[in-house]
Amino acid sequence: MNIKELKYDIPAGIVVFLVALPLCLGIALASGAPLFSGIISGIIGGLIVGMLSGSQTSVSGPAAGLAAVVLASITKLGAFEILLVAILIAGVLQLAMGVFRAGFIANYVPSNVIKGLLAAIGVLLILKQIPHAVGYDANQGDDLSFAQANGENTFSALVSAFQVVTPGAIVIAGLSMLVLLYWDRTPLKNVKLLPAPLFVVVLGVALNVLFSKYVPGLAIEPSHLVDIPPVDVNNLGAFVQLPDLAHLANKDVWIVAATIAIVASLETLLNIEAVDKLDPHKRETPPNRELVAQGVGNIFAGLLGGLPVTSVIVRSSVNIHSGNRTKASAVFHGLLLLASVLVLSPLLNLIPLAALAAILIMTGYKLAKISLFTDMYKKGWSQFVPFVITVVAIVVTDLLMGVLIGLAASLFYLMRSNFRNPFSIEQYRLHIGEVIKMELPNQVSFLNKATIKTALWDIPNGAKVLIDASNADYIDHDVLETIEDYRVAAAERDVQLNIIGLRDEYQLNDPIQFVPALDKETQTRLQPADVLQLLRDGNERFKAGRWIKKYYLHQVDATASSQHPMAVVVNCIDSRTSPEIIFDAGLGDLLTIRIAGNVISKEIIGSLEIAHKLGAKLIVVKGHSSCGAVGLALKNEHAHSIGSITGKIGVAVRQCQCGDHHAPAGSKEQLEQVTRQNIENSLAEIINGSEYLRGCIERGEMGLVGAYHDIAARNVEFGPMVTPDRFERYRSNPGLAA
Repeated sequence: MNIKELKYDIPAGIVVFLVALPLCLGIALASGAPLFSGIISGIIGGLIVGMLSGSQTSVSGPAAGLAAVVLASITKLGAFEILLVAILIAGVLQLAMGVFRAGFIANYVPSNVIKGLLAAIGVLLILKQIPHAVGYDANQGDDLSFAQANGENTFSALVSAFQVVTPGAIVIAGLSMLVLLYWDRTPLKNVKLLPAPLFVVVLGVALNVLFSKYVPGLAIEPSHLVDIPPVDVNNLGAFVQLPDLAHLANKDVWIVAATIAIVASLETLLNIEAVDKLDPHKRETPPNRELVAQGVGNIFAGLLGGLPVTSVIVRSSVNIHSGNRTKASAVFHGLLLLASVLVLSPLLNLIPLAALAAILIMTGYKLAKISLFTDMYKKGWSQFVPFVITVVAIVVTDLLMGVLIGLAASLFYLMRSNFRNPFSIEQYRLHIGEVIKMELPNQVSFLNKATIKTALWDIPNGAKVLIDASNADYIDHDVLETIEDYRVAAAERDVQLNIIGLRDEYQLNDPIQFVPALDKETQTRLQPADVLQLLRDGNERFKAGRWIKKYYLHQVDATASSQHPMAVVVNCIDSRTSPEIIFDAGLGDLLTIRIAGNVISKEIIGSLEIAHKLGAKLIVVKGHSSCGAVGLALKNEHAHSIGSITGKIGVAVRQCQCGDHHAPAGSKEQLEQVTRQNIENSLAEIINGSEYLRGCIERGEMGLVGAYHDIAARNVEFGPMVTPDRFERYRSNPGLAA
């Protein structure tokens, strides 16, 4: 326990205690159990579960969601003492669930359902507390279920409330909400030991005392105040009921125990997921440890005469909104509950329920803000509809049933999405032509059969089709049959089909009818302009992050005996500029010559001539932004052998300094200007240095082009193709060729 955090946790614990006290009594009343059993559970939830829990924000105690289960169980078993045996067994079952790590269930509840749970609790708090705010307290249980124990429901209670209005309650509730709303604008907000809810409670008591003395017409009757039953401290045994262990072998007791264990565990896991989302520090509650803590709590509840214990969202959210820092606030609230039944009941019975209602209404407002609904709406129908269904279902049924309905809605949208989008399909242009790729997802069920079949049979005749199952962990047998049928249909429709990535257990061979690697026939057919467009397309894919899978193993097999590259790139040695990546090329597509500053030498010209012999159709001289070699040339660095590089680039430096539009020295603009001029100089050196390559360009066998790669923008900007009519300009004045 951190002593420094107590200045936050003690006030939060007081507020949670004030909210929890009437809830404990009301839930016991709604459950048909002794009133004192609710207080016992609140104490156990605070002291025992609070100390054992790994959550810093969750508060446990008797839950309204279990009231109906407890009421039905008492009727079925015949006595509260027998129910205590079932609660004891339920605690043992929960303890076992925690030990055997059953808490993973919480990870499978989608966030839209969790947010729907929080919003629904907020809406319910507002709807359920409005009657108390106007002085109508017929439902003491504060039951969050739609159907209330007094025969009314959430909406009929609202109608009844406004027919029986208590003016004093309205005044106290209204002033309390104003205080809570504008508290942060007052100097009192800096007093850590006086949180707004505590001030509201004191204000409510003071106002009612003043009403009783000076304005009797506004005085609040005892029926609208907190009501703690008197306890004889000298005879506590009369208030504590013990389990009748003679019924341990009763089959019905075990059925009730299993029901309580399952419902209480689900509610707890859902609540801690929801509370963790509210936690401003985003701490994570260990679910298995929480089950252990709840199990121990219910064992004590069964032994000491309490109601079943769960993590409770209302008290937990009040705890968070009151500024708690650690679980000390939950423990402190348990101590206050214990003290209240022993010595504080006369004082606490002065608190108007309207003041507590104001606290809960403002908590509900924070949980169900309009902004939450608009944010969920912006996320699309698949998130918004299950969220709304969860909210509505919880409001008109109860917490657990509403969450189950929300889960069903979320599952429907998941299945719908899986049915409608069971794969990704795209068409892209490669050197081998247009390729249509269908990529299967991780799970492919029978629901996907119709859409996959339609998509495959809609592919035009003569196409190249690639079905990629590399990411699929499971493919339903019906879908495998569809793929096998399409293999037969593809052969009759002149479709070249590749199927890759199928697992061995599917007993289908991976047919490879075309390889995404250049062959001699395709290389011969390509023209320099075609190759340039393919490089542009590849760079566009790279910029968009949509690079194609390379299937390197197949490319290795296809190119092992010979290569048929389409282009040769003279590239800087810079580690960020690899042509194969920048142009989204595969094995065997590009020849790459790498030299600092992409300068030209006799050896490089010889390599370019060899590239033509290998069938390459395009020479690309590619410079780039932030080039280190150009930077050294600008600094006039010539030490050791570096001068062989910077000396060549130095020509471009001098040319740019002599130009009419030279950039400021040392600027980015100067670096780019020199880099672009250096590319032009390299093109000129190729033209001047090789009669053989000039002839190839004149005959249209090979193209020559410069390119500037902006590393930050991921973009390659190609210059105009060098044509024979520009030869003389390069040869007569190579450095200034435009």
